[in-house]
Parts: sequence; structure tokens; C-alpha cells
Amino acid sequence: MNPLGIHCVAPSLVQVGEPFALKVRVKGPIYAVPNQAEWDTRKPALRSPFNVSISRNIRYHDNCLPEWRGELAVDGGAALSGPERMEFDGEAQGVFPGDTRPISVFEGFRLEQPGFHFIGLTDPASGVAGWSNPIRVVEHSPERRIYWGDPHWQTYFSDGVRCPEELYAFARDEAFLDFGAITDHMEAVTDRQWDYFQDVTNDFNEDGRFVTLIGQEWTKHDPGHRNIYYRADRGPCIRSTDPSYDTLDKLWAALDALPELDPIGIPHHPANVIMGVDWSACWNPKYEKAVEIYSGWGNSERPAEAGNPRPIRHCGGEQAGRHVVDALKMGYDLGFVGGGDIHDGRPGDTLVHITHPDAGTWPGGLTAVFAPALTRDAVYDAIKDGRTYATTCSRVYLDVRTPAPGEARKMTVEAASEDGIAEAAIVVNGETVETLPTEDDRRTVRAERAMKDPTPGDFLYVRVTTRKGNMAWSSPWRV
Repeated sequence: MNPLGIHCVAPSLVQVGEPFALKVRVKGPIYAVPNQAEWDTRKPALRSPFNVSISRNIRYHDNCLPEWRGELAVDGGAALSGPERMEFDGEAQGVFPGDTRPISVFEGFRLEQPGFHFIGLTDPASGVAGWSNPIRVVEHSPERRIYWGDPHWQTYFSDGVRCPEELYAFARDEAFLDFGAITDHMEAVTDRQWDYFQDVTNDFNEDGRFVTLIGQEWTKHDPGHRNIYYRADRGPCIRSTDPSYDTLDKLWAALDALPELDPIGIPHHPANVIMGVDWSACWNPKYEKAVEIYSGWGNSERPAEAGNPRPIRHCGGEQAGRHVVDALKMGYDLGFVGGGDIHDGRPGDTLVHITHPDAGTWPGGLTAVFAPALTRDAVYDAIKDGRTYATTCSRVYLDVRTPAPGEARKMTVEAASEDGIAEAAIVVNGETVETLPTEDDRRTVRAERAMKDPTPGDFLYVRVTTRKGNMAWSSPWRV
């Protein structure tokens, strides 16, 4: 069977001459994977007892070729040094014992010139080709790197598919994420299961390779769902069905009693009619440091009539006054994160919008963090401090630098996408004030702009839209 696509992930930010790896998965037709239990099959595996959700009527699907032998030609231009071909021999590939799928990591690459670079991979036999995400190469070792994650997953233990081990293994080894978190509905999880969730989360946490966060979802439609995260490696289970935690005030009081865990709470799908957030009634600046601006449910940035191409369609759609721009206009300071809110067992690479088109979902989202190292503390600090940007499951490069107190009122923007950039817009107080010009075959943006007559309280962010319809949003800066 010939490939249908090539998924290639590279680090987003490297130094000139620094060695790096390319993570590659060769894609084929989407197919449902049966749910099957065997007495001697350890997890993860493709055939699993946890591959079906009755409540959501979804099954686990895969889009990687079951097996494949071949070579991929590598083209990164004159600046790239390293292997010119990648070999899949049918044996040294896959991510668990007995796995013959063409998934592998190839080491030994370097880029010798600063700037943005894109690496192309081609199967000479079929002509199928794919591109890596943009790689920004800098002269000196960067103080902060860009790490990619999805901090919002559901498991088989509530209304998703697959067990915790399978989700973490998929995120790390197949979606090639740097960090992630199970945030299952605690109302469906027992105390013993919560202990198990935390143990698995800590087992998969490995500095420099893959970071996990202790997370859970407090699930109440009124006044809106919150994902709760702890910096520590353990913490209490908090359920909205427990009379001790059944209101937001009680939730915040519970977190007040846990200062040693340094908790944060992130509202998600805020623009939704049923599951959304009434911003006029609630915002806790102590704990709510970020908002999930985009997930598989859709884009909560602004209404559809204001130009939102991916509005929330599920559970009654969107409601006026609940969008992220509404919260920002009220003076709320919220960084932006993206998440999957995945239920299909594929954090970082959802398929449910294709396999179940009537569900009204979109491709999941991702969070990019700027952090000095890939550790739990560093990722946590980046989310708390707003050193994040959100995307629609695309590794768009986006770096927006705004002035520190006392500096000249200038901002710089760098953006890039292998898909090409259709628009890079500067948004002030919810309105697009300028569209930045593109360069390098419309794949990159580099701009410096003076900030015109800012007023205290103004907020600013950059929204990027690619030529394939993917999006990215920088966390907002407030004057």
C-alpha cells in the first residue's frame, strides 16, 4: 500500500549547528481499530479493550500505514546537513513491541544558516511528499525554547476512549508532543482511579523527553467547566458533584487551602451556550491565568459574524458575550492555550472530526510554551506567566515581543507556517488594526511596528491564519 501522507515534526527553535532529530510517521487510510482484550497484551497496543465509547458512539481510529518498507528522500536546502534518506526497513520501526507501522525518529540533522527553514520529505516510489513544521534557526543558544503540548484529554474512564497509559504513549510517540495532561471528568472517576491516574502521569513524566501535568476537569455547565492543574505530583480529586465543591466559590476556597500545590484553573469552550462561561459573573485572577481559546469544540475567540471561521457548533453553538474578546474587554488578564478536549484517544492528532462528521467538532488544538527547559516546573511556569500561544493543531511558529515597562513602544512579530500564511493580523481591543506583509513565498512574516497611542487597559495580540485554514493566537499583551 502506498503512503497517503507524511507527518514530520522538527524542533521549532534551534541554534546554528545544533544537532536535532526529525520525528516521522507515514500515513495511510483512516481505519477503525477493534476493541479487543487478550490476557497477555500489555498496553499500549492498537487492539485494546478501551477502543470504544458507548456514550459518545465513537471508536478509536488510526491513520498510520499498518506496515511499510521504503525510503524517504530528505530536502532541506544547502543549509541542512545530515542523512539524505530515511529508511523504513519494516522491523526497526513502530512504538511498542510487535508494532510494524512506519513511525520512527531520525537523528543527526543540523542547520548551518540562521533564519526560517522547512524540510521536505518525499517517497520517490509514489511521489507523496510532506513538510516539516517551520524551524527557526538562531545564532546563539536561545534562552527559551518552544515546546508543544495538548493539556486536555478524556479517557475511557469517563466518556472517551483508551486508558491513561495509551493516551500518554500516543501523545509522546505518535503525535510527537513535548507535554500533555489527562484532565478527565472527575465526577466519573473513583478515588482509587484518581490515585492510578496520578501514578501513570508521574510514570510518564521525564525531564527533557516528555512532561506530564497532574490535571482534572471540574465539570459543571453553570458557571462553566474548569481544568484544574497542580504543580506538585499529587493532589486531591475535586468533583462538582461533591457538595463541598459544587460552586465556583467552593472550588476557589478548596484551592485556597492547597497553596503548596500552586494550583491553576483554566476555563474552556467559554463561548458555548450550554458549557460556556458567563464572564460577567466570574473570573478569579489568582487561579485563572489562561483560557482555552480553541479546542476540538471550536474557536472561542470571537463570534462567527465577526469573522470566526471555526465557531462552536456543538451543544447549541455559541452565545454572544461569552467569547474571549469579551473577557479581555472586561479587563481580565488571560493567556491563551489550545487543547484537544479529546475523546477519541488521539491527543495532538485528532481524527473524530473526520470519522464522526455529524458530531460538530473541529481538529483539536495545541499549546506552545516558551520555556528554558522541558521540565514540569518550566512548562507550568510558562502557562502561569502567559508565555504561551495557541494553535489549531498546527505547529505555526509565532513569536510576538512587546515592550517591557520603560521601553520604546515597539513590537516585533515573527511567524511562519509550512502551509503558507494567508493573514497575520494585529488585533487591538478585539479589532484588526493591521495585516502584516508576508515574505519567503508567503510562508513567513517578520515585522516591527510602533504601537500607536496606546491607552492604559488596551490589549493586543496577533492572529495568524494559514493558507490551509489553520490558526494561531499569541497570548495578549495589555498596556
